[in-house]
Amino acid sequence: MSQAEVGPTGKTRGVGAVAAYAGGALTAAGALGVGVLVGQVLIARLTIPGAEAPPPRCDGDYGDPTVVTGDPLRVAVIGDSTAAGYGVRTRAETPGALLAGGIVAAAHRPVRLRCPAVVGSISAWLPAQVETVLEAFDQRLDLAVIFIGANDVTTGSLGEETVAHLAEAVTTLRNAGAEVVVATCPDLGTIRPILPPLRWLARRWSRQLAAAQTVAVVRAGGRTVSLGDLLGPRFDAAPDTMFGADRYHPSVQGYAAAVEVVLPSALAALGLGRSPSSPVAPTPTRGRVSLPAAAVAAAHSPGTEVTAEGPFTRLRRRMRLRPPSHAGSLAVPSLTGAEAAEQGGHP
Repeated sequence: MSQAEVGPTGKTRGVGAVAAYAGGALTAAGALGVGVLVGQVLIARLTIPGAEAPPPRCDGDYGDPTVVTGDPLRVAVIGDSTAAGYGVRTRAETPGALLAGGIVAAAHRPVRLRCPAVVGSISAWLPAQVETVLEAFDQRLDLAVIFIGANDVTTGSLGEETVAHLAEAVTTLRNAGAEVVVATCPDLGTIRPILPPLRWLARRWSRQLAAAQTVAVVRAGGRTVSLGDLLGPRFDAAPDTMFGADRYHPSVQGYAAAVEVVLPSALAALGLGRSPSSPVAPTPTRGRVSLPAAAVAAAHSPGTEVTAEGPFTRLRRRMRLRPPSHAGSLAVPSLTGAEAAEQGGHP
């Protein structure tokens, strides 16, 4: 497996320095721009029909008991509407179910999933979600996957405390023994209802936040995968396929594409084999590249994983893995029929 090595991560420094390096501090003009951006997003959501109902809950046990054996892996999906699967209609279409199905297929073990993700969540809401998950699992967790960042941009929540909340969540999860994979802020410049020039500013702010998130997460002991403009090229080619009716949230296919990128890193974090990967950049022959510089590079290259291994920070682009197309068929929900119907969608 080839991979790029960059310089030592060093000790954790203040998130203010991280944000400053990534260029995340807002100027007065930037703050004004955020206000206009928020207005454009709200107008887009009002003028273009959105999902008719909250996403179906995907909590439950996954894995056909006639096929898988052993104690279930305890997995949590935390974050915002991308984590929850806003806009999908069935449990099997949610990112949580797709991730659980992929892990079951690789581990040949059942998965017990909890997803307290909240539509509209910002980073400040993560500690509460983490607390909910750890209580549900009696303080024992194998893996947490976090999708967060888009709402921090669209609401102007780009201060130092934004990455501080994410770092706090990752630290708490790591202290509970969990591996942590964070899908960093997607590139909001791909969203067509946001018009230029704010589309270009949204892209800049998204990448700045993604870079700051990467530094904070890796220093807290987690790993990140950049989403960037993952859906952008496919959206340009098939605008009715990758984004949902509101042109803001992903479609079912869009969520599956995001899971394709995150799943290999989730499996690697669990020690479930190593998918082929390639270096993001040649290994430097002289000197070392700092973690913040590596984070900025990853923010511009969707699908890039950043993690600390010993004294080095490593960047990889893992081969995408398509999750089982019928993840729901793997589900063995610990729900009654009435509860499943109440949650919207069937397992």
